Amino acid sequence: MVRPGRRMWLWSLAPAHAGDGPAAVEHLCAAAIAATATDGAAVAVALEAAPRETIYSSNRIVSEVEELSLTLGEGPCVDALDGGLERVPDLCAGRCLARWPVFAPAAVQAGVRAIFALPLQIGAIRLGVLDLYRGEPGDLDRGQLRDALMLADTACALLLDATEQDVPQVPGRVPEPAGLQHPEVHQATGMVSVQLGLSAALALIRLRAYAYAHERRLRDVARDVVARRLRFGHGDIAHGSQPDGHRSDGD
Repeated sequence: MVRPGRRMWLWSLAPAHAGDGPAAVEHLCAAAIAATATDGAAVAVALEAAPRETIYSSNRIVSEVEELSLTLGEGPCVDALDGGLERVPDLCAGRCLARWPVFAPAAVQAGVRAIFALPLQIGAIRLGVLDLYRGEPGDLDRGQLRDALMLADTACALLLDATEQDVPQVPGRVPEPAGLQHPEVHQATGMVSVQLGLSAALALIRLRAYAYAHERRLRDVARDVVARRLRFGHGDIAHGSQPDGHRSDGD
């Protein structure tokens, strides 16, 4: 249990970081970093068109690892969305390398050794995940974990406040917030879905597979699809020219 005084202090952290403006997700992340002695934080939301979308990352390393989760479709931040709290004090541990054989070494190479992914959920509604990162191995102690869980509850309130009020409610999902970081991924998913006659989920898998095979970021591949520089066909993975020197004529 969190003592009432501690609870009030935690609730005051995000507004304190916001100053004179309204508290937002980035202020909540700053508060979470301070309360848990972590090095970075991110918030990802659950969407209808894709499994998750990062709406805030506190620094470049966090952004890179969040991008890895989106591109590869694996990692503690992905699993937490459906499976609950993920505490990973050392990504180099054997069980982590076995569980996430592609993501874990890539995240370590990017500069992350520990990840704590906290689901953002109100009843049956899954809003997203609060992800906390450390550059060195180490677990959250009991007090830090309590604080993180309390701040995750605060993040839920901020996400609900940030959603567009005129979007119809879908049971078990929160409406999509405005200002998503990579809307082109959702546009490209829809285009590939039409090109291949697949569901949005399978179209996203094809986009991820292409990005991973060509060592590119998912959002960069999505931009090429939206700009019609890259088209997915039934006979191969994709074809077309790309401005960054990459070119594909199929598998």
